Amino acid sequence: MPNSIEPSSARRKLRLLIVEDQIDLAENLFEFLGEARYSLDFSPDGLTALHLLATQSYDVIVLDLMLPGVNGFEICRRIRSDLRCDTPVILTTALGSLADKEKGFSCGADDYLVKPFELKELQLRIEALHRRHTLKKTDLQAGSLSFDPGTLIVRLHDKKVELVGTPARIFELLIRAYPNFLSHGALHEAIWGADSREIEGHSLRTHIYTLRKTLQTAFGINLIKTVHGRGYRLEAVNHNKDRQ
Repeated sequence: MPNSIEPSSARRKLRLLIVEDQIDLAENLFEFLGEARYSLDFSPDGLTALHLLATQSYDVIVLDLMLPGVNGFEICRRIRSDLRCDTPVILTTALGSLADKEKGFSCGADDYLVKPFELKELQLRIEALHRRHTLKKTDLQAGSLSFDPGTLIVRLHDKKVELVGTPARIFELLIRAYPNFLSHGALHEAIWGADSREIEGHSLRTHIYTLRKTLQTAFGINLIKTVHGRGYRLEAVNHNKDRQ
């Protein structure tokens, strides 16, 4: 099964992440949803899903609970607490008791769909969640800086720049933490996960350098400050400061 499907549509395609270890069900989801206005990514386990979410932007996450390794409850919790990601999550599972549903919602899920379910019902829930999320979503602010998590565009006064990939994720984490700093360890775990085998220092420094250079080129100032021996923080520009 391909990792993504790009169905043709005149409207903007919603980006969905399907996290499901049952390949036959995943294939059915891809076949059904791929005929609609969706761009689909697939993950067979939770840790792969966390990596995708740290580097990509999605409109809705369809998350199975009974996953190999780390279960869906824990993945949902980490999406909210570690990644600080507010993308709507629909949990899908054969566990239909009230206690299971309560646990799912307490982990940060937005919806809960018990298997087996009609594929059309899943589509309707995806659309409803996306509408609600779009209505309540606002840009993140730090002084005169604003960041749109949906478009990945940073604005400062009358200038703007679109971020991509991991630097975009780093910037989102920093602006959500503003005015506090984030430690090297917190950034690394949020982006690559606790079980990552990345070389922390070099990899993080490389992406911070790229982010700084992009923002410097766009706005003419250094917005990412190093807290020596600790981590990094965002230095916002106040409205009363001279424009660069």
